[in-house]
Amino acid sequence: MIKNKVSFVTSIILLGICMCLFFPFPNYQMVNARISFMSFPILTDDGYVLLGLFGSALFILALILLVEGMKKYHLLSIGVVLITFTFLPILLMTIYQETFARGIMAISYTKNGECQFDVVSKHVLQGECHLELQNRSNEAVSFELEFLDDHLTGKGPRIESLMNVAGPYYVTIEPNRNKFIHIKELLDLSDVPNHIQGGGSSFIHIKIIDGEAARIL
Repeated sequence: MIKNKVSFVTSIILLGICMCLFFPFPNYQMVNARISFMSFPILTDDGYVLLGLFGSALFILALILLVEGMKKYHLLSIGVVLITFTFLPILLMTIYQETFARGIMAISYTKNGECQFDVVSKHVLQGECHLELQNRSNEAVSFELEFLDDHLTGKGPRIESLMNVAGPYYVTIEPNRNKFIHIKELLDLSDVPNHIQGGGSSFIHIKIIDGEAARIL
């Protein structure tokens, strides 16, 4: 089944390196990505990501070496790699969070959140956000929650981060529990430049903070 052992082993090593480059823990690495390939951000608001380009090239090289190293089942092997590369990080994160993780390291996003902003008056919006988080540890976890825009560079209009005007928000999640979080606030934006005039968004990102520790989900 293995035709070239050197190519096969090299491919496995390169795939391991690729997985580590932008591993989605403790922070989600794709928040600011405009163009991505697999788990690699290629283009962000700041321009091209050299490490993302390097990782993409490394991943493609690893697939080429894998094909060279196998006698047959080339398409099946590539399919297995793609599936493994997609789901193995999630599995490893879950195992770690349910065994060793403490505090905010044990918090995971269980559903993609969404926010809706409705116009109340010229400078006031009503913001309403829904999201669900899970505490995978055996201890209660408390933290401050902050909303993030997809663009972290400040170049685009403020959307989800407008919710922070009425913050901070403090959340406590009991051990091994999912918590549905519903936040509804009137937002006075008279002193906030470059903000939307209403609308909604999904797949929102947040930062959770506990003292000096912080994570982006």
